[in-house]
Amino acid sequence: MTTDVWLPFEAHEIEGLPEASEAGLNYRYWDGGPDFPADPADCAFYVVPYLKGDEVSVRPLPAMTSVRVVQTLTAGIDHLDSGLGSLAPGVRLCNARGVHEASTAELAIGLILASLRGIPRFVEGQRAEEWRAGFYPALADKSVLIVGYGSIGSAIEDRLTPFECARVARVARSARAAERGPVHPLTELPSLLPAADVVVLSTPLTEDTRGLVGADFLARMKDGSLLVNVARGPVVDTGALLAELESGRLTAALDVTDPEPLPAGHPLWHAPGVLISPHVGGSSSAYLPRARRLLAAQLTKYATGQPLDNVVRITGS
Repeated sequence: MTTDVWLPFEAHEIEGLPEASEAGLNYRYWDGGPDFPADPADCAFYVVPYLKGDEVSVRPLPAMTSVRVVQTLTAGIDHLDSGLGSLAPGVRLCNARGVHEASTAELAIGLILASLRGIPRFVEGQRAEEWRAGFYPALADKSVLIVGYGSIGSAIEDRLTPFECARVARVARSARAAERGPVHPLTELPSLLPAADVVVLSTPLTEDTRGLVGADFLARMKDGSLLVNVARGPVVDTGALLAELESGRLTAALDVTDPEPLPAGHPLWHAPGVLISPHVGGSSSAYLPRARRLLAAQLTKYATGQPLDNVVRITGS
């Protein structure tokens, strides 16, 4: 008996996959198109298409009555929330820890540097043939607060190290010790925010973090500080952020927004002091090789009965 595995890549593109005939696996290619590659009821291992939207991601789930593993290619799993209730108990949901750390951390540093050093202003000046010289802030000697200290938050700190920051503070859901120093719990945010020159959001979207960055959070940030969001748009209250941007008190660099995609005419597009990138934190040349290595490793473990990596939830538990 063979087991269907739905992949968003052709199987021959993934080096190291278990041999289908030997492992009893039947690889099916589906990258979110209108037609399913086979009966979803026969799928036991579902790899969610990457960046195809919530509706596409959950569309086959109600019919996947035999699925045992749902593997995302994203760090967050919130795009599956609406479909998880249709799954049988015991389904393992795995995220893509290890795939997006390098790319997302790299973008976070790029957004920080671009915002502080005035890169958007220089681009506008080049188009207008204007020499916009001046004195711009450096990342050196700044205090940085990372909110969401998982693997991506840690990777961001790795890349901050050479920039001679005065301090890096770390916040996660609960307190713990990390290699570079203590990780503070979310409850300590009010006391940490006033000291930060740069606040980087890299937290998953959960019920605890939805709207975390509201009017009170922003009011505690120091005048002239920079908010960087490489997490999820709904972590930030857009209206509250707009009020701070329009007052000129804060600046922001956003890879994610709420709503998303940001529609034409939205006031965030033209708010002063904001730099927006179109949710490309994980969308770089670093993605494909890491995603393929993850799938080869996970399916090898699945085929040989070993525990899977990155299990973040089990349905019914």
